[in-house]
Amino acid sequence: MESKVSEGGLNVTLTIRLLMHGKEVGSIIGKKGETVKKMREESGARINISEGNCPERIVTITGPTDAIFKAFAMIAYKFEEDIINSMSNSTATSKPPVTLRLVVPASQCGSLIGKGGSKIKEIRESTGAQVQVAGDMLPNSTERAVTISGTPDAIIQCVKQICVVMLESPPKGATIPYRPKPASTPVIFAGGQAYTIQGQYAIPHPDLTKLHQLAMQQTPFTPLGQTTPAFPGLDATPPASTHELTIPNDLIGCIIGRQGTKINEIRQMSGAQIKIANATEGSSERQITITGTPANISLAQYLINARLTSEVTGMGAL
Repeated sequence: MESKVSEGGLNVTLTIRLLMHGKEVGSIIGKKGETVKKMREESGARINISEGNCPERIVTITGPTDAIFKAFAMIAYKFEEDIINSMSNSTATSKPPVTLRLVVPASQCGSLIGKGGSKIKEIRESTGAQVQVAGDMLPNSTERAVTISGTPDAIIQCVKQICVVMLESPPKGATIPYRPKPASTPVIFAGGQAYTIQGQYAIPHPDLTKLHQLAMQQTPFTPLGQTTPAFPGLDATPPASTHELTIPNDLIGCIIGRQGTKINEIRQMSGAQIKIANATEGSSERQITITGTPANISLAQYLINARLTSEVTGMGAL
C-alpha cells in the first residue's frame, strides 16, 4: 500500500467528505465501532461520521494525503468485501463495482471536469474508474456529489487524482456544506397515535400523540387577525398564555428560514403567534415569544426544537 503521490511530493492536510447510506455507514463503523477504530489507527486519518437518524450520513476524512489514501483504500476494500459477501448467497455471476460518493464544493467541480470534459476524461482513462459529477447541487448547499465506481485499486488512484485537482484549485467563495436531512417521515400519525420511525420500526411517541390530538381538535389554520382557534365544546377562546425561549444567535437562522419561510410554517402549523426579538448588542442570544393556547404553544415549541435538533445533528462532526 504505497501511497506517496508522485506529483511533486504532495503531503498536505486535506479534508474529504463522503456521502453514504446508513447501511454503508454501519459497515464502516462495524460491531461496537471496531472497524472504524481500526481504520483510524491504521491510516492515521481522522474519520468523523455525522450524527443523525438520516438515510444519508456524511463521513469526513481529514489528515495528511497519505493517511487519507490509506483510509480510502480501507473503505474501498471493506465495501468490496461486503459486495463479495452479499454475492455468496446470490446467483449473480458478475461482480458489481465498488461505488463511493464524494461531496465536493461546486466551485471546484469545473476544474475537476476540465475544459470540454478533458480532465474528467483523463482521470477515467488513467485510473479505469467511472467518475460522474452531478449536474445539480445537493439540497441547501453549494456542493455537488461526485460518484466514483470501479475496483478498489481504480477508486484509490482516482481519489488521488481528484485530491491533486482539489489542491491545485481551492474552492472559491464561501461553501455551504451539504447536511443530510433526517428522513422526511420521522413522525407518522395513525389512528390518533403519533409514531416516530426508528430503523424499520414505528415507535409510539406519547408527547407527540398528545400534541397531535390537541392539534386535531382545532381548526387547522386561523386567518390572521382572528382569535386563536377554539376547542369545540370549550369556551370559545381558551385563555391565551405566553411562553418565552432564548435561542443562540447562530441557530436563529434555521428557525426563521429563507425569507421567513420556516417561522411562517411553524406559525401556521402550531396556530401560535411567534415573535422573534431583534438582536441586542453584546448578547449572543435572541428572545422568542410564543403566544397562544397551551396546545398551540407546546406544538410551536416542539416544531422549534425539531428544527434546532435537525440543524445541530445535521452538522455532525464538522
